[in-house]
Formats: sequence, C-alpha cells, structure tokens
Amino acid sequence: MFLSGFLSAPSGRRGSFKSNKSKSSRHTPEVSPSQSQNIDSSSPEYLSDESQLLPVTPTAQDVLELNNNLEMLAALFPDVQVEVFREMLTSFSEESRLFIITDKLLKNPGLYVKGRRRTSDNSSSDSTTLVARTESFRTAEYKKAVRALAMQEFKGLSRSSIDAVLSESNYSYLDARPTLVDLSSKSWKFTISSIFFRRRPVTSTEAETHPLIIWRASNDGSMIPTLKATGSAELDRELFEELIMPLKQRDQLSRQEKDRALAISLSTEEAEANEATYECSCCYSDVIFEELTTCDAEGHLICFRCVQHSISEAIFGQGWQRSIEKETGALRCPAVASTECDGCISSDHIHRAMREEKNGDEILRKLDQRLAEHGLLSSGLPLIRCPFCTYAEVDDLYMPANSPRPKLRANNLPNIIVIFVCLILSPFYFPILMVVLAFAILCLNRSFRGYVSWHLRAAMNRYQRRRRGLKFTCQNPACARSSCLSCSKAWVDIHVCHESSLVALRTQVELAMSMAIKRVCPRCNMSFVKTAGCNKLTCPCGYKMCYVCRKDIGTPTEGYSHFCQHFRPEGDGRQCKECNKCNLWETENTEEILRKAKIEAERKWRECERRELSDAEKAYLEDGVGTLGRRNGGLGQLLPGGKIPTIEEFCDFIIETLFV
Repeated sequence: MFLSGFLSAPSGRRGSFKSNKSKSSRHTPEVSPSQSQNIDSSSPEYLSDESQLLPVTPTAQDVLELNNNLEMLAALFPDVQVEVFREMLTSFSEESRLFIITDKLLKNPGLYVKGRRRTSDNSSSDSTTLVARTESFRTAEYKKAVRALAMQEFKGLSRSSIDAVLSESNYSYLDARPTLVDLSSKSWKFTISSIFFRRRPVTSTEAETHPLIIWRASNDGSMIPTLKATGSAELDRELFEELIMPLKQRDQLSRQEKDRALAISLSTEEAEANEATYECSCCYSDVIFEELTTCDAEGHLICFRCVQHSISEAIFGQGWQRSIEKETGALRCPAVASTECDGCISSDHIHRAMREEKNGDEILRKLDQRLAEHGLLSSGLPLIRCPFCTYAEVDDLYMPANSPRPKLRANNLPNIIVIFVCLILSPFYFPILMVVLAFAILCLNRSFRGYVSWHLRAAMNRYQRRRRGLKFTCQNPACARSSCLSCSKAWVDIHVCHESSLVALRTQVELAMSMAIKRVCPRCNMSFVKTAGCNKLTCPCGYKMCYVCRKDIGTPTEGYSHFCQHFRPEGDGRQCKECNKCNLWETENTEEILRKAKIEAERKWRECERRELSDAEKAYLEDGVGTLGRRNGGLGQLLPGGKIPTIEEFCDFIIETLFV
C-alpha cells in the first residue's frame, strides 16, 4: 500500500473501481481544506452548466493596479512582449514605477528586452485586447488553486519543478500542462510505476479524454462532461470555458445536424409514399419540395445540392464566369435544357441552400468577398488595400475625420509681401497686372471657378495625406492591423521602410528586364530563358512552343514545320527572304531588349514619382554606390527638369508654400 501510494503517477486510463470515492480521487484534483472553505455550501461539486459557476470575486487593488500599468506599457511599447513588463513591474517599487520603467525602456531597451519582441503572428492573434488574460497578473488565491491542481495531477514531480513550470507560464494551468506532462513522463517515479502498474503518461490533448473532465450520467441517462470544482471561481470559469464549453457547443451542433437529417429523411419517406417528390432540372434526381428552388425566368426546379455544387465550383473552381451574375450576385440557372436558360437563382435562395451545407457560411463569406472585389476592380477607383486581408477603400476618401485643418505658413508671409512689392516696382508690372485681371475675369465664370477650386481642393487633400504620414489602419474588425502605405509592411513605431525609392526603382528595372527576355509556359506557368539551341522548346510538362512567336507547336501538324523549311546552314539566324516563318536558329538582340525594358521602367517610375533622376541617382542605379542627390526646393520644385509644370504641380506648389 505504501509503495503504491509513493509510486503513484498520472494515468490517462480510466479503470473500473468499486467505490465512487476512489473513482473521483483517481481522476480529479482534491481540494484542500483551506480552499473548500471558500466554496459555498450550496455550490455543486461537479460543474456541468455555466449557471453553476460562482461569480468571480473582485480583484485586489494591488493586482488591479499592476494590470492597469501592464496595459499602459503594452500600449506604449506594442512590439515588446508582455513578459518584459511583468518582470519590470515586480522589480521596482510602487512609487513612480510606471515612469521609471518607461524611461528605462526608452533609454536602454536592449538591457531589459533582451530580444523578447512580439512577432507579427503574436501581435495579430488578439487585436481587441492589449494584454491577454493569460499574460496578466494573478491573485494569490488563483495561484494557490493552480498549484494544488497541478500537485494533485502530477504527483510524480517535485514541488519545485511544478512551481518553476507554473512560473514560466504565468500560472496558466492549461499553458503549463503540456510541459508538466512531458516532465512527468521522464521522472524516475513514473518510470518505476509504469513497470509495476503499467501506467501511461497523460499525453492526451483531446477534450474528451482530458483528465480534468469527468463524464457523468445526467437525469435523462445521457453522458455529459463535468468539471470538479477547484475552489477558485476564476480558475473554475477558465477551465469551464476552455474544456467544457467546446464540448457542449460541438454536441449541440451534432444534435442539430442529426435532427435535421432525421427530419429530411422522414419528409422524404412521406413524400415518396404520397408521390409528392419533384424532379431537379439539373441532376434529374427526385427531391422533396423543401429542398427545391426555382429560377426567375422559366421556373426550372433546382435542388439545393446542385445550387451548393454550382456555388462551390464558381468560387473554388472554373465556373465563376459561367455561373455567377456579377451585378446582382445571383446564380445563373444550371438547368439542363435544349436552350440555355437566361434566368437566375436569387441570392436569398442561395443563402437558404448554402446554410444547409457544413461549411456554408464560410463559402458565402468568400462569395461576398469575391463579388466585392469584382465591384472594386470594375469601378476603376484608386484603392488603398490592406496587405494582410481583403479590405480596401478609396484612396481619395481616406482622411481621418479629426485631422487638423491646415494653417497659413506665417514665416512665408514677409517673403510674399516683398515679392509683391518688387513686382509692383518692376518693369513687368503692366503684363503681370493684365494677367491678374484676366484671371479675375475668368473667375467670374462659374465653370472656370469650379475647375480651379476642384484642383485646389485636390491639392489640399494630397498635401494633408502627405503630412498625415504613411500609416494605414485596416478598418476590418477581424484584422485591424496597421501597415505602411509605401512598403506595405507591418507598421512598427518608429517605422522605417525597408526599401528606399531608388532601391525600389532598381528592383523594378531588374524585374522589367527579366520579364522582357523570359518565357512562361501557359500550361504549368514555369518561367525559363533560352541560352543555347534551337527555338523549338519543350517544357517539362510536355508543352511545346516556339521561342520567337510563343505559339503552341505541339500539334501533329506543327512541330518543326512551323519554322522556315528553306535550306540554310545550321545556326544561321538571319531572316529568310523567301518566307515569313520563324527561323529555327534566330536569336534575339538581348542587349537591345534589356535596354528598352530599362527605359520603359524608368519612365513609369518618373511618372509615379513626378521627378527626374539626378546624376548621383543615376550613378547609384548603375553601381549601387553613387551619392544620393537632394531635390531642389523653391523654383526647382515648381519647374522639375526645366519643364512647364502641370496644373496639379502648380497647385501643389501653391499649397505647400502657403500652408502648414
């Protein structure tokens, strides 16, 4: 008896026992007397319903203050793990603790952070809360209950080992349990007990076989999962939400599916007995009336199964263009008839059919996303997209409602007055006065006044957007991540783009040059470049093409007959004078093609950046070492490259000169 108690270890098997007392002690942690005093005498020993959970007692003032400081630090330093703040808060005294920690993290972050930075995956796991519940400070009662629960389940481990693992996981029992299971299976007590008593390590992670879950018979005879009270209301609620609630939700969904399948089966039997079934115009199967829908043109009867298959094929297959009406989001009638039906199945009936499928809600969500994407692309509007999800919004409308209004630049007013006086005293006063009068007369015209005001408002919006910065916050509640409008990377204060404008230009030039000389197989999308040999190329997938004109020559009538058949020496790449067929040995002027691709890429970059490259920038693009030049201000900004400015450039110059 002594040896059995001394060598006891956690076991994942459930044997049969003679008494209920021994059965409960084998699989559930015992509650200490000090903990049992905290449990209300009327509270049940086994928790099977959420209504049986005791209300959580208010958190102590000192713990509440620590958690508030933890949230403030997490908001100030979002890229640092919460563990760093927790360690620093416990290391410093209460007086001016928050100010001292902030100052030390700003002056010497490496001494305290030590590489413990949040990754993008961790930071986006729960965007609604700054500090997760498992990362916050715990009360002494909660820690005591967790320690007692771990000591009861893992008797083969020493108290110091359990305390160390719990401290590493911030006394989160569910987070610490995998480590405790691994340590328990390696302990010498478990090794000896596994030999004598054939015990197995508790390595199960499934909720049904979790050691903390006890399956008990309910009043109606069914087996339900229950959780034995631990003495801590907070721990009971946490374990109940993580272990019991998923089982109950899954059981409820399973019962609903079984009830629906039974109802359909009974309705089908009754309909077949009364010969009240209907034939689907697509698959020609007999279905009941409740499983049918009709098109809005010829009234074809279509079963829900055909609707589900058509929608799935349209989203995940090749049926989007054929099956979906993009303007209304309806499904084109899939009926098989001598003439194609022009009718559609409305979106309401599509929702009815898809909700009866297992993953119907997810498929409907993807359908809505694809329809929204089609609407955005067909609108032709300039869009800002979130790089982490499908959210997009119109570029010109993305201005915060609380953005400050621009003010006149006070330091430029004296310069403007001096320039105005000089113009009056200059010999060009009369021509300038004539131009001003002509502009004033044109402003009397409503259309001209509206044209000028529209350009000024557009310039003001562009100026405000540049002043606002490059930070973009996704408005999708499921994402809500911040990114950079320039480099599309995750935004981290203080943000520095990974690539400068010139590095981006160099990347675009190299990409354009590689795209100009490479070929892509239309069957398998493999990219390749010919370095030697003839122009009849065969892809590893079996596709044959001409390297010159990119035509498919894999048919029996093509092949080498696609090329010029007149006699010529092998390797002669000159153009034939007797026919216009492709030359089998023709070679491209690679240098000329690359030069044209480079010029075209630089032209597009200049149109996007609206400026010319300086000599230093051209040198940088050539060798990657050239000194970067600076953009000229003043008239150099108004006259980029010595060219006459456009109306947009002129309005931008006026706004940037007068406002701040």
